[in-house]
Amino acid sequence: MTQSKQVEDFLLKMWADYIKMNPQADKIFNLFSQNGETVLNDHIALRTFNHPTLGIKSLAKVFTDMGYKEAGEYFFKEKKLYAQHFEHPDSELPKIFISELELQKVSAFVSETLNQCAEQIPSSAIADKNFSFSGRHWNINYSTYQKLAEESEYASWVYAFGFRPNHFTVSVNHLKHFTDLAKLNTYLKDNGFKLNASGGEIKGTPAELLEQSSTMAGEIQWQFGNGMYSIPACYYEFAKRYPMTSGKLYQGFIAKSADKIFESTNRAN
Repeated sequence: MTQSKQVEDFLLKMWADYIKMNPQADKIFNLFSQNGETVLNDHIALRTFNHPTLGIKSLAKVFTDMGYKEAGEYFFKEKKLYAQHFEHPDSELPKIFISELELQKVSAFVSETLNQCAEQIPSSAIADKNFSFSGRHWNINYSTYQKLAEESEYASWVYAFGFRPNHFTVSVNHLKHFTDLAKLNTYLKDNGFKLNASGGEIKGTPAELLEQSSTMAGEIQWQFGNGMYSIPACYYEFAKRYPMTSGKLYQGFIAKSADKIFESTNRAN
């Protein structure tokens, strides 16, 4: 099996987990397909926290073993996040964007809660090649989720859902009929999907070489130790890249845009 095929098979498994958490992505994918579009992924994003066994390096290992290389790093001071993205030599394969919450910068409550979660994960689970979409490995309760979210919506998301893609991203550059992101956004809204309007529906500009938009994460019924609650899960993103002076499309990310995209999983105000 070629390395590219190995990656494709792995990402198909991740997609299957993702659309269970985010049925609206499956609906949007099918809408595009019905319009004769071939949907390619620009990037896939994962979340974690900088525990010694669970940081970016740990989640990236399965990808670097399949040929991915570090290609950029990003800092989110207000949200206390650090991120890296990884690219594969096969440019048709999506980039992988992995962020982590910096536990040394959050409250004792947040860091202790997430460290306690980490301690419940068997080392065999972390070593498993499917760990990046293995979900949650600890018990949860709704009041802890709410308290985490008051300080960090990111922390509460990881606490509730564990390790899995929080979004896949449609490459707008590969669409035939929806090449303009504003028109694509209108089409999505006309079909009943709510978009993330934080910082404007379109984050970034052609001058910055990247425009992005995303749906707001759909709410799903999620089992906590003390009952079922409706909480936001995963979202779908749309990215349009522009050429650099070399003529090649820009492949990185814009931190100030990504900062707003993170808010796609925020609870309704």
